[in-house]
Amino acid sequence: MSPSVRLATCLRRQATLAQRTTTTTTTATTRRLRRQTQGLRSLSTAAVRRPNARQSSTPVLSQPTPTPGRPLSTTPARLLADVDESFDPQTVDRESDEVDVCIVGGGPAGLAAAIRLKQLAKAAGNDDFRVLLLEKAGEIGAHILSGAVIQPTAVEELLPDWLAEDNAARFEGATPAGGDSMRFLTKTLAIPLPTPPQMHNHGNYIVSLNEFTKWLGERAEELEVEVYPGFAASEVLYRPDGSVKGVATNDLGMARSGKPKDSFERGMEFHARITLFGEGCHGSLTKQVIKKFDLRSDSQPQTYGLGIKEVWEVPPEKFKKGEIVHSMGYPLPADTYGGAWMYHFGDNLVSIGQVVALDYSNPWLSPYGEFQKLKQHPLYKNVLEGGKCISYGARALVEGGFQSIPKVAFPGGALIGDSAGFVNVPKVKGTHNAMKSGMLAAEATWTALADSSDEASVFLYDYEGALRKSSIWKELKEVRNMRPSFHTPLGIWGGIMYSGLEAFLLKGRVPWTFRHRVTDHAATKPADSCKKIEYPKPDGKLTFDILTSVSRTGTNHEEDQPVHLQVRDWDKHTAETYPTFKGLENRFCPAGVYEYVDDASKPEGVRFQINAQNCIHCKTCDIKAPHQDINWQVPQGGEGPKYYMT
Repeated sequence: MSPSVRLATCLRRQATLAQRTTTTTTTATTRRLRRQTQGLRSLSTAAVRRPNARQSSTPVLSQPTPTPGRPLSTTPARLLADVDESFDPQTVDRESDEVDVCIVGGGPAGLAAAIRLKQLAKAAGNDDFRVLLLEKAGEIGAHILSGAVIQPTAVEELLPDWLAEDNAARFEGATPAGGDSMRFLTKTLAIPLPTPPQMHNHGNYIVSLNEFTKWLGERAEELEVEVYPGFAASEVLYRPDGSVKGVATNDLGMARSGKPKDSFERGMEFHARITLFGEGCHGSLTKQVIKKFDLRSDSQPQTYGLGIKEVWEVPPEKFKKGEIVHSMGYPLPADTYGGAWMYHFGDNLVSIGQVVALDYSNPWLSPYGEFQKLKQHPLYKNVLEGGKCISYGARALVEGGFQSIPKVAFPGGALIGDSAGFVNVPKVKGTHNAMKSGMLAAEATWTALADSSDEASVFLYDYEGALRKSSIWKELKEVRNMRPSFHTPLGIWGGIMYSGLEAFLLKGRVPWTFRHRVTDHAATKPADSCKKIEYPKPDGKLTFDILTSVSRTGTNHEEDQPVHLQVRDWDKHTAETYPTFKGLENRFCPAGVYEYVDDASKPEGVRFQINAQNCIHCKTCDIKAPHQDINWQVPQGGEGPKYYMT
């Protein structure tokens, strides 16, 4: 069933609990007058009372006919066929729905929270407890990318039979982890290093996180979580007292010019007693609530890495099921933190990728170019040669660790998963912590809602407390100094030595906590002060040009829509950024979104260009732009990459 049909069915089911009142407008003249004076109103509205007697603002829809794979139209497009340029979409009232809990983001954290909430509701016999999950991707899992070796502690707690042979709905894509190895690379050598205890993977599983998340989504729907992919939450809604009221999805059918097209559809509001933000790394709404509630007042700034990944199908004789290889060193410069992986999983599949810390200083560095060089190293080349690349993707990931965790609760909501930053960088894992945080937030939510009135603003005090007593807090505190130790003047060598000391001996039992000395965007040096890096041309066999790689992401955006990569003044951006950094954006983006095109008519001799249709939603631009003048926002719901086996 498409998301549109599911939502329409849900709303109609609520509507049967109340009488329908319908107002019908029949003439084009009346419709035009209404647009110009009061704004468009829905053709059908009604007040709906929930079974538990709480008042809902949910409207009644008059038998919509949704388009498969698209969000439900809340403003009939036929009413806008004759829209004039003076029409303001903001004058159109948005339809709204009221639920108990709204979760933004269909990743492991959001889905774990949704599943746990419904488990608690069913155990209490409360079948009317509504949990709604919004996901901007067209399908659950379509925007998910990770290595990934997962520690199964959280999923085993949430769904104990996730791998049981007698469970017909078990997850079938888990490959038990085999041997671990760690290598330090020079240009031609792979020098063995001791594998730190945090990186031991006995009892863990190699998975496609994309497939694992799809499976979690199916389990959530079985529990009657209202899962709506293709709905991009673009605005946080607030109550008069300042607490979070819910979210609104973005409008559809807007032209690049910012004017509504004939296909215009107003977004929809979702009101909830609690809203959980599980958008993942550097979410567009998460940024807003962190700023509004000053959630970083007691923490250090978050730092990030950019992970770039491919999935290859390799010849059977080169496949070693369950093998796990990590490396550091080449091809990255000595002053740049990062590492690479190669995991053998499934049937003759190899996951290969590299993470580059975004606090690198040389603007000539290209993470995409570094990844192509990595594949030419004998350690990786010997496995990939003769194989076929079947998938590509990239995304930013949080690296700040313990000292960068913000306050996670605020009036009306909370941050979960990578929105808060629970990745254990030395462990090279975060899924188990993301899921656990979602479960802790769910349990705190259930308790808080049971103890409060419908009208009261809810604060999840129990979530903050449970987090500090959890395994998440313990393991992140233990490794808190390892990532920032690479900031010393000794660079990678100092970081390796200190991290080894922490991993094997100190284990975090020290009175000091290192600081992240500089934000990622401020770490970039002027191009004239750095060595220019030239990258070899791709060979089309092991290495590829960036557009070929983007074609493997399944990315799709309608071109005639407002650019979701917001730069207020493109000429000002060029004047402030290009002379100093010489086209940094073109190099940090792993999807060819940003370009500086030669243009003699411009003062700098170049014109800044954004190819937004190429965007794979990694959000690196929002993090690394030197003047922080690129704001990543959600495009139309359902757009972006459609990852496969990532």
